[in-house]
Amino acid sequence: MSEPTRAGRGPIRIPAPAGVFPAAQYTHVVTATGRLVAVSGQLPLDEDGELVGPGDPAAQARQVFANLRRCLAAAGARFEDVVKLTYFVTDMAHMPAIRAARAAHIPDDRLPASSAVRVAGLVAPEFLLEVEALAVVAA
Repeated sequence: MSEPTRAGRGPIRIPAPAGVFPAAQYTHVVTATGRLVAVSGQLPLDEDGELVGPGDPAAQARQVFANLRRCLAAAGARFEDVVKLTYFVTDMAHMPAIRAARAAHIPDDRLPASSAVRVAGLVAPEFLLEVEALAVVAA
């Protein structure tokens, strides 16, 4: 079993509970106490509602994570407070681009719990991905 890790006063991460195969791209269990912040799925839209990166999953992922950062900040939260990310992707081949965008905001030793869901489509066909977040801000 991996030892739990804690980032300062934030969430406790348990990367691989006993009997569970370790994951390289997420943490199996994250626990925290505090104020819950739920961020709706973010799309690759700029502040004017324009699509960023048509056909480019890396550009779309960077915009989505920039939007997540802004939403978290509006609630007094940061990426280190994120306990769960859910990825909705039209093609699992986009996951490396999403992981690269995530790595710019969340170090590998502080990965949240995560789920990735391949979907037939999002709200409009030009969107390649959407990401939602749950954060817990320490009391």
